[in-house]
Amino acid sequence: MARIEAATLGGDRPWAALGLVVGPMAFVSAWAVGGARTPGYDPVADAISRIAAVGAPQRTLMTAGFVAYGVAVGIGSTALARSELTGTWGWAAVNASATLAVAALPLERSETVDLLHGVAATTGYVSITILPVVAARSLRRLGRERAAVASLAAGAISAACLAATTLGPGKGALQRTGLLAGDVWLVATGIALWRSGRDARRRRASSTT
Repeated sequence: MARIEAATLGGDRPWAALGLVVGPMAFVSAWAVGGARTPGYDPVADAISRIAAVGAPQRTLMTAGFVAYGVAVGIGSTALARSELTGTWGWAAVNASATLAVAALPLERSETVDLLHGVAATTGYVSITILPVVAARSLRRLGRERAAVASLAAGAISAACLAATTLGPGKGALQRTGLLAGDVWLVATGIALWRSGRDARRRRASSTT
């Protein structure tokens, strides 16, 4: 993703943007390690939430991954709110909240909880798909055409893979690919906003000396 200019962050809270980096990294690490340590778990066929199901051996690790993602991306959404990526912060906040709900509603507790879990997970899927698409409009307005194209591509990959999970085999692999597309976008955006905010603070500091 192309670098965003310093003024787009607001210049006073660059560290909040790193939530967009830390959250996805914690989430991916949790499902990679948790899945590998769960006997009989198939990452190609099984959903990520199965790692955090009631009674699953790596439930604590995966739940921590969900919570870390939700909290960190929630913090990162405040950096988006201060940027010129208009409309993105709300979708990031929805995604963070949905992920926390997924953590609070583990599978295999009851039919009702399973249903609510599905609603939360679907909300998370939809929001992570919409987020880069919404950002693309602002990036084009800012003259960042390459970044806009990359954002649209991330949204398209995420949407295609997550939609395909309802159609046939390989649901686990498709889910991971779709979520990774959104996670990569979050990480790239977080780094860009952090750098731009850091540079803005340095320029302000040098102008006062």
